[in-house]
Amino acid sequence: MVLLLAALPLQLLAQENTVSLDTVLNRIENNNLLLQTYALKAESFKHKAKAATAWMAPMVGVGTFMTPYPGQQVMENGEKGSLMLQLEQEIPNPGKLNAQKRYVESKADVELAGRAIALNEFKSQAKTLYYTWIVANQRIKVLKENDKIMQMMKKIAQIRYPYNQSQLSGIFRANAKIEENQNMIRMQQGDIAKARAWLNSLMNLQGNQDLEIDLAYIPQYLAEAKIDTLLIATQRKDIFQMEQNIRSMKLGIVAMKAQAKPDFKIRIDHMSPLNKMMPKAYSVMGMISIPIAPWSSKMYKSEAIAMNYEIQAMEKERAGMLQESQGMLTGMHYEILSMQKRITAMEETIIPALKRTMDADFVNYQENKLQLPAVIDSWEAFNMMQINVLDEKNKLYKMIVDYEKELYR
Repeated sequence: MVLLLAALPLQLLAQENTVSLDTVLNRIENNNLLLQTYALKAESFKHKAKAATAWMAPMVGVGTFMTPYPGQQVMENGEKGSLMLQLEQEIPNPGKLNAQKRYVESKADVELAGRAIALNEFKSQAKTLYYTWIVANQRIKVLKENDKIMQMMKKIAQIRYPYNQSQLSGIFRANAKIEENQNMIRMQQGDIAKARAWLNSLMNLQGNQDLEIDLAYIPQYLAEAKIDTLLIATQRKDIFQMEQNIRSMKLGIVAMKAQAKPDFKIRIDHMSPLNKMMPKAYSVMGMISIPIAPWSSKMYKSEAIAMNYEIQAMEKERAGMLQESQGMLTGMHYEILSMQKRITAMEETIIPALKRTMDADFVNYQENKLQLPAVIDSWEAFNMMQINVLDEKNKLYKMIVDYEKELYR
């Protein structure tokens, strides 16, 4: 009772450190540093969009106007020239500025769509690591259980050896199998340590931080009832990003065509004559650009045509991706179903048969009707089949992750 009470706080502490898969995925979404860069880039485009509506700074100039060169003869005082103050301001067309602003703003949506693609990639990595950890822990349990059986067989052989009822080679072989089993356990422990460090890094934590996962979790395959291009178009993040790119390109065409609108400029000149008897004078000049001139219009017209072809190419690429994904997901669906049937057959038929064989051989060995090498062979077959099943489960879980990644990419 005292031992149970002493172990209770440790058990509660382990449960507190246990992190579910959903918690891992939520922490990645909220804390991953690489994901945060997308939001910052999107914010930068929003400010660039504000900058797109800015006017050029006014120009101010000071100088002389109609001033004779030194040494020139001045016939009248009015020919001495004037001091001149000049103010010039460009006034861009509001339609141009607003079109450019909408185009730059649309790039922020493209960045946020890129964040969704990166998040899907990180979630797939996290699921793979989580499932690898679960399977590695199951392998360790199997290996430790089978190690107990081999240790027992070795002890029986060691007891019988002085009475010439067992062979020394059998004891050596048992030792080798025990050490081989321990090496496999060490390998699985290494896989768990690697998964822990990688999961921590994805959650923006120190790689060596304590982390325990829900080892009782069983990944489930939830297939879509019908896989068609419409479903994929609504689920796939890369398709959504492509749609945002197409939308941005269309706004770019609108902005490019807006270059056909004229810009304006105003200039004010103020002259103060060097001869005090002359009156002050001023000049006001309004100007307008003529972007429809053939030598200037070819720039934005050709650029708009080029962007339109890019949009057509992207639309074709989008349709091709949808078609390819539909076939790929359908094939992955049937592959997963096939793998599930194989695992079921191995667990329900093959492993029980090998277990009964090993148990029967072990009973015969205890009754001294069978030599240790024969029992080791049946033990090895049973042990390897259990590991093979877990290997197949690991492949199945990876296939499920790939299916979900492909569906939500």
